[in-house]
Amino acid sequence: MRRAAAILLTTVPTVVVSFVALSAQEPRPLPPSWAYGLPPVPPGEYPPQAPPILPPTEFVPPPRPATSPDQLRQAEGSTLRFTTQQVGYRHGPADWFPDDHPVMPEIVAHGKNPEVRACAMCHLPNGRGRPENAPVQGLSFEYIVQQLRDFRGGLRVSAEPRKDNTSEMEQIAKALTEEEIEAAARYFSSMPWTQYIRVVETDTIPKMQLRGHIFWRAEGNDTEPLGMRIVETPEDTAQAQLRNPHSGWIAYVPPGSVTRGEALATTGGNGRTIACATCHGVGLKGVGPIPNLAGRSPSYLARQMFDFKFGTRHGTMASLMTPVVANLSDNDVVDLIAYVSSLEP
Repeated sequence: MRRAAAILLTTVPTVVVSFVALSAQEPRPLPPSWAYGLPPVPPGEYPPQAPPILPPTEFVPPPRPATSPDQLRQAEGSTLRFTTQQVGYRHGPADWFPDDHPVMPEIVAHGKNPEVRACAMCHLPNGRGRPENAPVQGLSFEYIVQQLRDFRGGLRVSAEPRKDNTSEMEQIAKALTEEEIEAAARYFSSMPWTQYIRVVETDTIPKMQLRGHIFWRAEGNDTEPLGMRIVETPEDTAQAQLRNPHSGWIAYVPPGSVTRGEALATTGGNGRTIACATCHGVGLKGVGPIPNLAGRSPSYLARQMFDFKFGTRHGTMASLMTPVVANLSDNDVVDLIAYVSSLEP
């Protein structure tokens, strides 16, 4: 299978961050920036609020990108070919492996208006998602429905104001009908969760660049210290830029974090929290509407824990999670997530 080389894609925008000076009123603290795919806030500055939620407008379908034979790309393992523009087309992105999943509902495949891009654009046709968003594959129908309703009701807000796609999800959910919510939930819940994260313990990682809330390996052989954080990056940069759902991701975690996380997850850490299996079941594979956590994206899992801890995520089960995370340090969260992401689904 021929493999495209030296591909430079533009579907992932460069993160451009602006800051405003601190006012006389002390702002609330922010969660660790690594979980949100953002650079740290410089001392004495504070990030702006997320953009406002706009009402839906009448849908005028944008033109589908033209196909030019000399611009076609091919994801590894696929027999199909698409242009760069088609890969990132908001209302019908490239589906490299259509036989991998059921027929997509219209809302998943194409969205419906300028504010509602295709679910498959961000979450991928098989629902596996990427570090900057949610892996919805294999979550229960009830859970997905409830989360979309929570977004619609303004109950799921990011603790990091710069995480703009959380605000976008609220905007999308407000524009969905109940039928569309249920169609998307039925589709993504029909596919079993499959692991694609490789957890690696290390002190030092390749030099990273942040673009589109994702850590991408910089050119060259420079390195940087990992510190007490988790960095999720593609196994193959070119395949990730092609949004190839068969290409995996590496989660770099601190040495010893998996073992420490296992002890905390299974015992509760002498009262700091409770054993995760109490609610999420044996092997953290989920129980009914309570989600399965094993093997999921550590970036996503960490964001949810910090959102609960910082009191910005509400909804049906938030009252159960808030006391669970209340006494956990940032280092505890790193350890827990390193362990949970290392588990087999």
